[in-house]
Amino acid sequence: MLFSVGAHAADIKIGLAAEPTAMDPHFHNLTPNNQVVMHIFEPLIIANSKFEWQPGLAESFKAINPTTWEFKLRRNVKFHDGSAFDANDVLFTMCRVPTVPNSPSPFTLYTKAIKEMEAPDPYTLIIKTAEPYPLLPNELSSVGIISDSLIEGEKVKFSSAGCKISHAMPTTADFNSGKAAIGTGPFKFKSFTKGDRIEFVRNDAYWGKKPAWDQVIMRPIAAPGSRVAALLSGDVDFIERLPTQDSERVKADKNYRIADVVAARSIFLVMDQFRDPPPGVTGTSNKNPFRDVKVRRAISMAIDRTAIVKRVMGGAAEPANQLLDKSFSGADPKLPQLQYKPDEAKKLLAEAGYPNGFSVTLASPNDRYVNDAQVAQVVAQYLSRIGIKVIVNTMTSSSFFANRAKYDFGFYLAGWGAQTGEMSSPLRALVATQNKDKGWGVSNFGKYSDPELDKLIDEAMVTVDNAKRAELLAQASKRSMDAMAAVPLHSEKAVWAMKKSLSYEARADEFTSATNISPSGK
Repeated sequence: MLFSVGAHAADIKIGLAAEPTAMDPHFHNLTPNNQVVMHIFEPLIIANSKFEWQPGLAESFKAINPTTWEFKLRRNVKFHDGSAFDANDVLFTMCRVPTVPNSPSPFTLYTKAIKEMEAPDPYTLIIKTAEPYPLLPNELSSVGIISDSLIEGEKVKFSSAGCKISHAMPTTADFNSGKAAIGTGPFKFKSFTKGDRIEFVRNDAYWGKKPAWDQVIMRPIAAPGSRVAALLSGDVDFIERLPTQDSERVKADKNYRIADVVAARSIFLVMDQFRDPPPGVTGTSNKNPFRDVKVRRAISMAIDRTAIVKRVMGGAAEPANQLLDKSFSGADPKLPQLQYKPDEAKKLLAEAGYPNGFSVTLASPNDRYVNDAQVAQVVAQYLSRIGIKVIVNTMTSSSFFANRAKYDFGFYLAGWGAQTGEMSSPLRALVATQNKDKGWGVSNFGKYSDPELDKLIDEAMVTVDNAKRAELLAQASKRSMDAMAAVPLHSEKAVWAMKKSLSYEARADEFTSATNISPSGK
């Protein structure tokens, strides 16, 4: 039964697919962490379930000029310890982000564009960037604001070279223990017991809409079967990442319901385009077949995406025709679906000089994306029908990403989640020319490079007008697909299952949020 924990009238028990590594909002930029800490800490700008940007701790924001932003902060907001929120808390937060020791994935990704920041009054922030940076508000939606009471209210002056603060910074251990877990969010920290549970209680002084739940208990249950069993036995009320093999069974049970949404995560194939021959490629007279766009298009045409979505993904995906689903900003809504045309694929291979195909190894993780290893096996079967003989090499995600970073793969399957909810994220990461200064091409391990594509992305990234930027990104998306810079397969759906007495506003960022869970009909 719901409402069954202790003496509380309205408690919710949630089964998580992965445990967060910390309660520190600036320690590890990872979905399992971010979705949990957002219950305690809030950003200036909030992304809703559809990646629409809404006022958070900033009531409003605007670009004063291409490199200067003004944020007006919300008044009468209290932290969980009763201290008042103002601009000094934001300055302190931005000073702390680059100082967090041993961060596996730092939040400087979202703050590196900030060159200057000042507060002309307690409720106004002026942020300056070195060059136009229209995605600044989007990226600040990922940075939770912490209280300057952790440094006894010391007045802070921001410096991109490093802030000078006399008090010791709070540690990750301080957040894990609850000592520093002081936010403005709808829930207060109660406990974090690694391997067991995370507990929150409702913040009755919250400035916004009060959540439905007095208490939230989150339990990490990594094994998919165990997570489903916990729901069906009543140990939890709600679970994330419902396995595709259990979807029909849960749907058929009148005691449960499912919520899903197309997520900002695409699954795709990447081909080495810089070595002769790439690792794992044989039968090409030591040439690199992937440099020929005809080969890349042949690989795309050989794959029946609709069949993969239906038979392998159990409907928990949408066939992809670009590197982010067409429902997101910057995607080209006019691009046609990628067709399954094996006969044309064979002709293209022959025109490229490979009438008898060739052999290749396809690498893939087996525990990172939904049914990733199965998808890789089916892709191999499709390619074999046009003469490309594929050996599938699946491995744990830790091994996969470590080997990929060493460029050990000539052909691989991977995924990308667009945290900004728009097309520049996959374009910059996956197909833009590698550029350390810009931070582009961070996952372009095939080293695809197209100067004209880079120019389109460049122009989009300095265009403040949202509509114009989206149009430029759509052009860039089309150009990348015309060249099959990477071969998209499908966009995953984020799927949750819950008791019939609950409803959930499914989130495209794949976050599990207790504030989005409601008693059914409310």
